[in-house]
Amino acid sequence: MKQKKVTFADIATYTGFSKTTISRYFNNPDSLTLENQEKIAHALDVLGYQENKLAKVLANGKSEFVGIIIPNLYLHYYSEMLNQLLSTYEKYNYKFLVFIGNNKKEIEEKYIHELMAYKIEGLIVLSNTISSEELASYKLPVVTIERECDHVCSVSTDNYLGGVQATSLLIRNKCDVILHINSIFPDTLPTYGRIRGFEDICNEHHVVHELIQRNLGNTYQETLTQLKNIFNEIEEKYPSQKKGVFLANDTYASMFLNLIFQKYGKLPKDYQIVGFDDSPIASEAILPITTVGQQIEKIAQTAMELLVLQMNEMKKRKPAPLKEPVHKQITPVLIRRNTTD
Repeated sequence: MKQKKVTFADIATYTGFSKTTISRYFNNPDSLTLENQEKIAHALDVLGYQENKLAKVLANGKSEFVGIIIPNLYLHYYSEMLNQLLSTYEKYNYKFLVFIGNNKKEIEEKYIHELMAYKIEGLIVLSNTISSEELASYKLPVVTIERECDHVCSVSTDNYLGGVQATSLLIRNKCDVILHINSIFPDTLPTYGRIRGFEDICNEHHVVHELIQRNLGNTYQETLTQLKNIFNEIEEKYPSQKKGVFLANDTYASMFLNLIFQKYGKLPKDYQIVGFDDSPIASEAILPITTVGQQIEKIAQTAMELLVLQMNEMKKRKPAPLKEPVHKQITPVLIRRNTTD
């Protein structure tokens, strides 16, 4: 037998409150005393009330949706970050609408307008195409991850320390030359700290080193082509030297390791490889890769905490938005595996 749908009128009759008071419980609970909130909550439990989410959105404009704009999913860091963000539903009960930007500003701006049409309550941005100043202009709670963030809240890794950790290991392992492979991007981005850390520690220890920056592309095939070229150049330039290769992320490190295996059938003693992120590919590679762990789960949790803080403030009758953006930095952890001594 079909259960009768519980209405506001049923709850009002049970509690003795007016339907207006019941509506305020759902849409503006701060306007009720804690005692009255508890009475209504008890009634909902007893009556078996099932909330009509759509009606709630139409009534108060709060969708319980968070938008995410992510550059791509072929880099394992982004796919794992998305996995960790989606996993926060159990804690915060926010649902997610996800768009992949592919580094196209006009497309990402279209995505943001689409998300706002769905009444998202907050936005998490991992791409670098839209400035933080423009993001702030949308008057929406925003948290960025690993990108320029002068005007909005952010979470990032201590990339400089991560670069120092990776390079120092290769120096300790007595590599003859230390190489860092990275893409081309502005030095205003947090990830540029990996390059600064690499260069500073190499100069401090007076070791031979080379920064190899290229446009590594936005697809797996484009990146593989560029890494093949770089691998061949390294083989020709440093044939008999012990080479320490620090790559910008674990996806690049895995692809570079595969190129070595394709040529030698193993990792020769004159190669040491370190990645960055500790995304799943690092431990799942043909040879588990030494990497600088970004603590991706912690970054995702911190980003959601910071976003929920802002979204909860916006739900108050008299919200007081943050006077200044909050910036959180997570300490990286060096994880030694099979690609280094």
